[in-house]
Amino acid sequence: MNDFNMIVTTYRYREEEAEDEILEVLEQFGDDKAVSELTDIRGLVLVRTAISPLDAVARLKDLVSSEPWLVRYILRVLPVQSVVASDLESIAQKAKLLASAIGEGDTFRITVEKRHTPIRSQEVIGVIAQDVPNKVDLENPVWVILVQIIGPQAGISVIKPDQIFSSIVEKRK
Repeated sequence: MNDFNMIVTTYRYREEEAEDEILEVLEQFGDDKAVSELTDIRGLVLVRTAISPLDAVARLKDLVSSEPWLVRYILRVLPVQSVVASDLESIAQKAKLLASAIGEGDTFRITVEKRHTPIRSQEVIGVIAQDVPNKVDLENPVWVILVQIIGPQAGISVIKPDQIFSSIVEKRK
């Protein structure tokens, strides 16, 4: 799937259950045409939804706060704003474009998660950071430049830290 806009992580060998769970949740949110794809990477499911992935994450957080038992297999949901080829130039260009959302005085952090690629995280961070003039804050950034490399493609987002769903964090609240 080359047009995914969410990445769902789950326990190894629970991909099908997580896939069913996210599609059921998205249907509950009004998207009965969402599609998903199991990857060859254990614990990873790609999803394409017509709902804004940021809205889906916010609604999922609300759902878990009121009915935590409804989410058993989804560990994290990462919104993806753009999918590009997983080469440094494509990633840097798209990240620079999306990073224009970062305000003048705002801080940022670059988070890279990579699977099935020889590209080193430090290379990705280096090519992106050179184009973002803002101050870095690794602990409490206002923005996160999220780069998810999955083999030949990379999902990129520039989001606030609270725009990522983590079932572990949400169930503690």
